[in-house]
Amino acid sequence: MGEPLGLLKVMVVRGKRLVIRDFKSSDPYVIVKLGSQMAKTKVIKSCLNPVWNEELSFSFTEPVGVLNLEVYDKDRFKADDKMGHAHLSLQPIVSAARLRQILGFSSGETTLRKIVPGSDNCLAGESSISCVNGEVVQSVWLRLCGVESGEIELSIKLIDTTPAAASG
Repeated sequence: MGEPLGLLKVMVVRGKRLVIRDFKSSDPYVIVKLGSQMAKTKVIKSCLNPVWNEELSFSFTEPVGVLNLEVYDKDRFKADDKMGHAHLSLQPIVSAARLRQILGFSSGETTLRKIVPGSDNCLAGESSISCVNGEVVQSVWLRLCGVESGEIELSIKLIDTTPAAASG
């Protein structure tokens, strides 16, 4: 394990235009992985535009990794069907958190950085990283790869738990 940086809270907000893997719909759930850590949302029955609003927490260490998502259709009698995958580099949110420490924002809302879709991420559109009342937050829509359609909305929060964060 590397140097602890804090806690990463990943809110799996919702999905849209997910692919059909059953007869007329799908029963989607999301697996989120960070390094060797893994967490999973609940299954939403018969829905191609599910709303999870589920928060998953990961301990966060240096070196900074990549957040990986896999979406599956829950099947009762056979292996669950893949509904796509996506990844997001966490380096931008870590850089923004370091910037917040340097600048010392603690109240209000300030945009620290904007990320545009590129080869190192699965962004469906521009994403902004903001400091909201002292917390570094990134809202993002990820386009699912390996399937015809589908996007997942996440809200990522980096909670700094290091003692150095207080003294700066």
